[in-house]
Amino acid sequence: MTAPLYVELVERGAVQHADRIAMVVGEVEQTFAQVNARANRYGRAMQAQGVTPGARVALLINNSIASMPFDFACAKAGVNRVPLNARLSLDEHVRMVREAECRFVVCDLALLERAQGLQAALPELIVLTLGEAASGVDLEAAAAGEEDTPPSYRPQPTDVILTLYTSGTTGVLKAVEHTQASCAAICRNILLNLFNAGPEDVMLHAASLIHASGTFILPLWVRGGRSVVLPGFAPDAFLAAIERYGATAINLVPTMLQMLLERPELDSRDLSSLQRIIYGASPMPRPVIERAMARFGQDKFWQYYGQTEAPLALAVLRPEDHEGDRLGACGRPVLEMEIRILREDGADAEPGEAGEILVRGDCAARGYFKADELTRETFDAEGWVHTRDVGLIDAEGVLHLKDRTSDMIISGGYNVYPREVEDALMSHPAVQAAAVVGAPNDKWVEAVVAFVVLRDDAEPAELIAHVGRQIASYKKPHWIEPCADIPRTAVGKTDRRALRKKAKELDLGRRSL
Repeated sequence: MTAPLYVELVERGAVQHADRIAMVVGEVEQTFAQVNARANRYGRAMQAQGVTPGARVALLINNSIASMPFDFACAKAGVNRVPLNARLSLDEHVRMVREAECRFVVCDLALLERAQGLQAALPELIVLTLGEAASGVDLEAAAAGEEDTPPSYRPQPTDVILTLYTSGTTGVLKAVEHTQASCAAICRNILLNLFNAGPEDVMLHAASLIHASGTFILPLWVRGGRSVVLPGFAPDAFLAAIERYGATAINLVPTMLQMLLERPELDSRDLSSLQRIIYGASPMPRPVIERAMARFGQDKFWQYYGQTEAPLALAVLRPEDHEGDRLGACGRPVLEMEIRILREDGADAEPGEAGEILVRGDCAARGYFKADELTRETFDAEGWVHTRDVGLIDAEGVLHLKDRTSDMIISGGYNVYPREVEDALMSHPAVQAAAVVGAPNDKWVEAVVAFVVLRDDAEPAELIAHVGRQIASYKKPHWIEPCADIPRTAVGKTDRRALRKKAKELDLGRRSL
């Protein structure tokens, strides 16, 4: 089956919606034609600097007016972009750039110091700046002198145009490769299953566009919708922006939604334009989604389940399914992706039986860059992506995520899934946030340790008893550790690796728990 490639969808949107506003950043508005022309000039300017089709280029670009056109420029020029999350350390960036074999790094001026740090560690790296700087090549000025016609490049479906680093929950960095074909399939996946955008839609982007939020850019683009890009997520500013720009759709991770619900500003803003609240990236605590539905209405909430290797939506929990036990579910498998639940013995699981979730479809990545063994382990010969997630499909065809395989705690011979314990803890009025991991223990093999952020004073015994009244006794925390906040990864997920280290430092090994 053939279908339009990513770059072809960019061109299609530019022609069909030329005079409409495509992108808004603060007071600056850009039409589809202006964004497209800027993308063409960026692409031609990169080629003039020696960036050839297939070259991997590291990007240090914050959410800005350059975000959308530069991503499009890379696709138009056949450039394999390697986004670098600005929240990561210099050492992590050095490793990514070295392992991805990037010869160029493009940075905006706010991240020039980091780009210079990269160049100091990797002297052969060429710095291209989006603006005039004391060092580096000013790509913005170079682009201004270029024609606004598309750069020279003949796209192929298998051309890799995005190498995205992810660590999952293992802490091991992996460079996921997406192609012209898979990136286009992600756009179709979103439009078909999650957000059937139209010309009157306005989507507000506060999370970094190099991750899930950025996947909504092209669906809005091809349908004539508008993308409003914020520099980052600040709860009060985000609420004000919904009102100011008349946002119809937002995309949040659970942490962001919880922060919004805590803000006094929530009730003083006119949020009546908001029609769709999309969330995903990590499990949503049930108390948070129940509170959010009470505030905004059940009809507005859409949850997606996916991963970097197969974005964006593998299953979707639609508004009508946001009730009862399904609040803890991923939702129904999407129309164009296949899903299997595989038991440890390699057989397909029965309905209601847990196993590893495998997926197959056009959204899947090509593999990992220069990691052949890991690619073979994750992407098998039949095209199935082994997600390393544990889940089940119930009798009604709804997918339920139990946890990452690596997150599962085996305590006293029983499997304990952290999410169940976290949901139970979060239902206590004194608990603002919670995260659960396993810690070595002589008696239990792994003790269940809960890190909690408290709103009000609460004794550990009270919280443990509260959990025991809701789920099986063997799942109760053996230890409650109050903390000021829950550590997060650079994309806002619970950093379980860091928490496991903290839990180990509690030295619960020989304690009688």
